[in-house]
Amino acid sequence: MNHLELEQEIGKMARAMMTRNSLIGKDLIADLRVRLPVDSVAALMIVSIERLIWSDSESVIWSLSYLIPADVMEEIRRITALVVCKRLMGKGFVLGKDFSIDAAGKLLLSQNAHRAVVVA
Repeated sequence: MNHLELEQEIGKMARAMMTRNSLIGKDLIADLRVRLPVDSVAALMIVSIERLIWSDSESVIWSLSYLIPADVMEEIRRITALVVCKRLMGKGFVLGKDFSIDAAGKLLLSQNAHRAVVVA
């Protein structure tokens, strides 16, 4: 998928999220699943969410609750947990001491690390 096609898919997904119509959103996700691996679908969803978060946060909340399939949501959690871990290590926090990830992929934070994530 080239850059233009990627931008078009992100735009379609963001607009689908804004409609809060699960049929439209699920059809788009099903089409993406045929063409892309789950990690790419999750990355596209993250960018679509990022596009909407400041202008239509209610649609983002709706999408997270009702639209995104469980396996794609798990991949989103994995991607975002890795980004948070990298940021924490960049701020001097120590993996295994200040933060860790459990077997289910949930990020576990000390109070100091939690404050650093919330402020960032």
